[in-house]
Amino acid sequence: MSTPNSAPSTNFIRNIVSEDLASGKTLGRIATRFPPEPNGYLHIGHAKSICLNFGIARDFGGVCHMRFDDTNPTKEDTEYVDSILDTVRWLGFDWGPHLYYASDYFERCYAYAEGLIEAGKAYVDSLSADEIRSHRGSLTEPGKNSPWRDRSVAENLDLFRRMRAGEFADGQHVLRLKIDMASPNLNLRDPAIYRIRHFPHWRTGNTWCIYPMYDYAHALSDAEEHITHSICTLEFEDHRPLYDWVVENTPVPSRPHQYEFARLNLTYTLMSKRKLLELVEEHHVSGWDDPRMPTLVGLRRRGYTPESIRLFCDRIGVSKSDSLIDVSVLEDCLRTDLNERAPRRVAVLDPVRLIIDNYPEGQVELCEVPNHPQKPEWGKRTIPFSRELVIEREDFMASPIKGFFRMVPGGEVRLRYAYVVKCTGFVTDPDSGVVTEIHCDYYPETRSGTPGADAHKVKGNIHWLARDHSRETEVRLYDRLFSDPNPAGAEDYRTLLNPDSIQARPHCRVESALMEALPGECFQFERNGYFVVDSRDAAPGRPVFNRAVTLRDVWAKRS
Repeated sequence: MSTPNSAPSTNFIRNIVSEDLASGKTLGRIATRFPPEPNGYLHIGHAKSICLNFGIARDFGGVCHMRFDDTNPTKEDTEYVDSILDTVRWLGFDWGPHLYYASDYFERCYAYAEGLIEAGKAYVDSLSADEIRSHRGSLTEPGKNSPWRDRSVAENLDLFRRMRAGEFADGQHVLRLKIDMASPNLNLRDPAIYRIRHFPHWRTGNTWCIYPMYDYAHALSDAEEHITHSICTLEFEDHRPLYDWVVENTPVPSRPHQYEFARLNLTYTLMSKRKLLELVEEHHVSGWDDPRMPTLVGLRRRGYTPESIRLFCDRIGVSKSDSLIDVSVLEDCLRTDLNERAPRRVAVLDPVRLIIDNYPEGQVELCEVPNHPQKPEWGKRTIPFSRELVIEREDFMASPIKGFFRMVPGGEVRLRYAYVVKCTGFVTDPDSGVVTEIHCDYYPETRSGTPGADAHKVKGNIHWLARDHSRETEVRLYDRLFSDPNPAGAEDYRTLLNPDSIQARPHCRVESALMEALPGECFQFERNGYFVVDSRDAAPGRPVFNRAVTLRDVWAKRS
């Protein structure tokens, strides 16, 4: 199994693994697994499980199985399977030859079920789903036995085999374990382990019309694969007694043990698959890979790197206590990673014309600009400077507020990498009052990098591009999808959607060379944040840039 290099972090599960190896409990072997259901796209919460399971296998010389728990054909699709496999690889993990499916074990699951019937530990129930629910009881009241609970072994075997043969309609019968209808754990109140589904499976076709329930198939799959540490999230803690019951009451080849850790909860984010599907189907987002979605395909399109997500999973750690992680932690991990790997470029997102009246018409000179100020080995590039430029509209104020040190009427500012200029006037649209162009004069002796240039002191420093030597392209400014830190707690999360979560800027100006940037390439646009070329909407010679993250946490200032 090949995986990325990273320093292992200590947590209670790693401590358990270390102790099990030291005591010889696992006979010197470690086997974990990542077992998603192929009924949706992976999100950032899954990344925590991926990094944990594959990381343990890597650091303890074991193996991590990639397994699809594909027990519900009505909600599964090869689209999800392909996406999950691609995403796990993208995160930097490789399962080698250990790719499995719960459907690999359907025949054995069935054989184990017949064995449970023969041992008097399972029965075919003919109650309806609503009747089963009403018989189940509550946390304060015991359940009631089904009137079909005492069917004979022969009758149960006959009915179960006829279920498999397709003689009954969906919902007409289920196979239930005979455990304890008075158990304080509702999961042990004769749980169903098989239901009838006349629906083709994406792998097995029409071979089966009965399918094992998740809890049953999951435990047996772990046992069949000789998993030593079955790691899942805390919502399955109450399911562990059922997990143990299944492996203890069937002749499986191994006895895995289940361990639980706290799932990832992230501010300003929904993790519910159902609600994420609603966002897609109701067109609040453009799809599962919308850059505002917490899906890993969405984060990847947004500009998140595998390294940043692995760093995030390492920083937040693993515990048994539920907690709410601020999404700024995730964003800071991306800044940390992209600061090292993203070359610097100049882009003007909301351009307004700047005309240097005393600069010679037709003259063009080249200004040297570092590709990364902390990495001199990356070298420098040149950008053209001319009489007519564009600057950010927010870098000019006709009536400046206190503390504004950029361009103002009568004020001086440095055009970064070039000259100091003095604003001499501006023109506005007569109807809207919007500033359409700004005029200034430059001081020839102040060119950056020349002797004495810094003697002319100014407080402001702004970026620019030559209007005729830059290119227009679209930039999309993405922000958090929700305006409230806890959308999951709202009666209707839709009321908390952030109306400014995307701003399309179709007329931005960028350095000409950026027009050849390829999908997935990341850059820091000076002063504006980190940006990536969109993987869906970009075309050769026509990139679309998504803002992955701002240079600093702007939400901290809002709250």
